[in-house]
Amino acid sequence: MSMRSWGAAMAAGALTLSLLAAVPGAQASEDSADTAGHGNHARTVGYYIQWGIYARNFVVRDLVANGTAAKLTHLNYAFGFLDAQGKCVSADPWADYQRPFPAEQAVNGRADEAGQALFGNLNQFRQLKQLFPNLRINISLGGWTGSKFFSDAVLTPESRAALVSSCIDMWLKGNLPGAAPGAAAGIFDGFDLDWEWPASEGNPGNGIRPEDKQNFTKLLKEFRDQLDALRRTTHRHYDLTAFLPADPAKIDSGFEVRNIFRYLTFATTQGYDYHGAWESTTNQQSALRTPAADPTSPKFSSQVALDALISRGAPRNRLVMGVPFYSHGWTGVNPANFGLFQPSTGPAPATFEAGTEDYKVLKAQLSRFTVYRDNRAGFAWLFDGTTFWTWDDPVEMTRKARYVNDRHLGGVMIWSLDADTTSGELIAALHRELSR
Repeated sequence: MSMRSWGAAMAAGALTLSLLAAVPGAQASEDSADTAGHGNHARTVGYYIQWGIYARNFVVRDLVANGTAAKLTHLNYAFGFLDAQGKCVSADPWADYQRPFPAEQAVNGRADEAGQALFGNLNQFRQLKQLFPNLRINISLGGWTGSKFFSDAVLTPESRAALVSSCIDMWLKGNLPGAAPGAAAGIFDGFDLDWEWPASEGNPGNGIRPEDKQNFTKLLKEFRDQLDALRRTTHRHYDLTAFLPADPAKIDSGFEVRNIFRYLTFATTQGYDYHGAWESTTNQQSALRTPAADPTSPKFSSQVALDALISRGAPRNRLVMGVPFYSHGWTGVNPANFGLFQPSTGPAPATFEAGTEDYKVLKAQLSRFTVYRDNRAGFAWLFDGTTFWTWDDPVEMTRKARYVNDRHLGGVMIWSLDADTTSGELIAALHRELSR
C-alpha cells in the first residue's frame, strides 16, 4: 500500500465546508485516554530527503531559514541503502559527503573549501547541530527503493552482526569510502529502520521470507547490543527507531509488535498513502478516522493503524504518528459528491511525479480550488470540478497534532520537510498545538 449540486453557488477557493452531514454515517468515535503522558515532550520527527538538493533545490540551510530546525526534536536523513552483500552503503555519495556547498547554501554561511575532510549533506548536518545541539539526527536505512536486500542481510546471526557492524562503522564512526577516517564521526545519533516491508511485498523485486518477522526482531536486538557496546566507549546514547506500516495485515505478517519495543527508542507510523492515484477512484490519503462512506475494503486510517499497534502491545507514548506534507491527486474526476469517492481518468499532472504534489506548490494554486473538510473523519481535499487533491494544510495539521495530544501519543513524524512553504507554515501549526 503506498492511496455538484451543492457547489453551484460557491466561488472556487472561497469556501470551506464542514461535512458533518455530507458523508452519511461518518464515524466520530473517540478513544479513551490512557495514563501515558507527553504534553510538551512530544517528539517532532522530520525526514530530510537526500535528493532534495537537486531539482527541488532544498538544502539543509532552508531548515534554518523557514524555522523548521528550531521546531524539530529529531531529523531522519533518507536514505542509506544496503548492498547485495548485506552491508551499509551510501545511496548517493555525491549528495551525502562529496558535494561542495557555496556560501549562500551553507548553514554557517561559509563556502566549502578544497581539502576539507567532509562535504555534502553530512557536513551541513554537522553545522546544523552546532546551531541546534539538542537536535538528534538519525540515518534512515531502506525506504521504498532501498529495502531489496534486507531479508537476505538479516537471515543469520552472522549476517545480522556484519550488517550492524558495517552500519555503525560507516554512519556513526564516520568511516566513509574515499574520505578521511572518521570524517563523519559524531553527526548521527542513531538509526531509523525503514524496511518496507518484512514478509510483505513492497517495491517489486524485494526479498521476502516468512521468517522476516522474527528476523526483524533479532535485527533490532543486534543493533541495540552493538549500540550499547559503542555507548560504553563514547558515553553517548544512540537512538533506534523503525517505520511501521498502516496496514494491519502487514503488521501481523512482519512485526512482533510487543517484542520490538524492547529495543526501539520509539516507532513512527505510516500516516499517509492510504489511497492515491495508483487507484482509479478518488479518496483520502491521511484521514484520522475511516469515513463510513469509503467504498474500499479494507479501510485505512491513522486510527486503524494506531489501534492495531496498540492492541498488539505497542506503548502509545512511543508511537509517533506520521503526517504528510504532500498531496495525492486525480484528474478527469466525476463532480458528484464534490469529487470525493468518484471515478477519474488518471493521476493529476504534477511537478515531479503525476499524482503527487508538494503542499507548497498546491498552496500557490489554491485560488482555483474549493477546500472541503470532513470534520468527523478528519481529512480535507481540494476540488475544482475536474481535478481532486488530498489536502493537509495548517488546519489539518492542527487537527492531527490535537489528536496526538488527546490520545497521549509520542508525537508526529513528517514526510517530508522540503514540501513545506518558505515560512514553514505546516510545521508551525504542528508545533503550536503540540506545545500546548
